[in-house]
Amino acid sequence: MSTNVLRTAEGWWVVLGERAVPVDTEAVTTAELIADRGAVREAALSGETGTPVADLVALSPVTTPCRVVAQMVNYRSHARDSGFTGDIPPAFFRKASGSVSGPGEAIVRPSHVKFLDYEIELGLVMGAPLPIGTVVEEGDLPSYVAGLVVTNDVSAREVQLTKTQFYESKSYPTFTPTGPYLALLEPEDFAHLLDLRLRLSVNGDLRQDRTLADMIVRPAHALTLLARFQTLDPGDLLLTGTPGGTALKAPPKPVEKIGALLPPAVKWKAFFKSQAKNPHYLRHGDVVTASIATPDGRIDLGEQRTPVADAHGEQK
Repeated sequence: MSTNVLRTAEGWWVVLGERAVPVDTEAVTTAELIADRGAVREAALSGETGTPVADLVALSPVTTPCRVVAQMVNYRSHARDSGFTGDIPPAFFRKASGSVSGPGEAIVRPSHVKFLDYEIELGLVMGAPLPIGTVVEEGDLPSYVAGLVVTNDVSAREVQLTKTQFYESKSYPTFTPTGPYLALLEPEDFAHLLDLRLRLSVNGDLRQDRTLADMIVRPAHALTLLARFQTLDPGDLLLTGTPGGTALKAPPKPVEKIGALLPPAVKWKAFFKSQAKNPHYLRHGDVVTASIATPDGRIDLGEQRTPVADAHGEQK
């Protein structure tokens, strides 16, 4: 069974139901904690009463700086929403690790961003180095992946689309809420990955709800493809794509064909004028709730609740 670990300003905790037991470790970073799995196991078996989880303020269980890499269009439902047809070539992009924030920290919308979107994603936390040229088979996953986290790949859509700039549009501070738990997996847990269900709601309205069975490029193959050009180290984070249900969706085909005939500035002005009527983009005061778990609770990454706030308190 997986072991859920929580990080606070005071240190690391093993979560046992509604209570948490402190981990006796000198680990400061996620990589150091992963290397001290013995201390995690001792805490889990200590029999201590612990502290109510509700009394703890969770930080991101992924410490920074680290590499944050993400997969693009990796769920069939998201591909349909995005207007893709046929085979979709695997693609990756980087996010600044300064975008990583805690599971209860506000998502801050920069003042120039009007179209702020959500993307729940399963995060893989590396437990061993992934050198260039590594080939990862399904059975090898426990050798490279230490655990899992809930992440939200928050996106400034007008920056992403008009500049074709993923790095900037997804790297603003607070644009990668992470946690609350780092679920450290045992080898037998990996057989249950496809049962994981990703669910994201905004103000109680369910927007995204899919299992990993909807995934196009699964974790082992994704790591193999990534290792062609990118090394990873313990504590690094790979976001594995989002299912359908984001605010942004491709326009109908006739509209898309007309848009292709327009100059870029005119096309994007018309597109975002239509998007202004879309009520699903995030606004000041919204609360985003995200969770990932198997139906039987064998793996449960917890729930993050992140309010949305405008930068400097400006509401637009």
